[in-house]
Amino acid sequence: MAAPAVGEEAFSPSVLGTREHWDAAYDRELQTFQDIGDAGEVWFGEESMTRIIRWLEKQKVPLDSRVLDIGTGNGVLLIELAKYGYTNLTGIDYSPSAIQLSEKIREKEGMSNIKLKVEDFLAPSAELSGFEICIDKGTFDAISLNPDDAAAKRKQYVRSLCSVLKPEGFFLITSCNWTKEELLNEFREGFEVLEELPTPKFCFGGRIGNSVTALVFQRKKRRPSILDK
Repeated sequence: MAAPAVGEEAFSPSVLGTREHWDAAYDRELQTFQDIGDAGEVWFGEESMTRIIRWLEKQKVPLDSRVLDIGTGNGVLLIELAKYGYTNLTGIDYSPSAIQLSEKIREKEGMSNIKLKVEDFLAPSAELSGFEICIDKGTFDAISLNPDDAAAKRKQYVRSLCSVLKPEGFFLITSCNWTKEELLNEFREGFEVLEELPTPKFCFGGRIGNSVTALVFQRKKRRPSILDK
């Protein structure tokens, strides 16, 4: 029997890949924020946000660049980007509770210029386009765990990314489920990898490895079509 293609049968389905799980999780975090003002978990830790901001700074990405946070959750990454000076920030999440939470945190921080929307990235609206930077910290991971045909959803993710990100725009992804080689395969259509960002290393059994992968892709230029003539 032939071996499965890279990533084809990579993960067992999990509730972590379902909307119901995240709705319930953000319902709890929203209640916690209302009770004690705790914004909740920062996915991959604060160092993951610092890593992204340092890369944007190193590349001298203009502060008015259009930035999309895919699966924004509590929106804390956007808050940090706004504090750094970025002015054209949008966060989307398919969980209404996540957007309610991020709106309350935005209000508390006084960052009214951050745009927040309930939106499913796998079915993006027409107005979700023209971004120069797209950021994903864990959303592609969650989609990969969906019990309902995760492979098809991953392919739709890539199509959605191509529709919202400008040609030559940057895509920064942080993953705890995928290796660099697997992500290169998943995003081989329409993207080229620019850089692997440093992440914490661990040592087990005398071997050193990474529990998190962080890559920067660039969307390839659109090839001229005969229809353009």
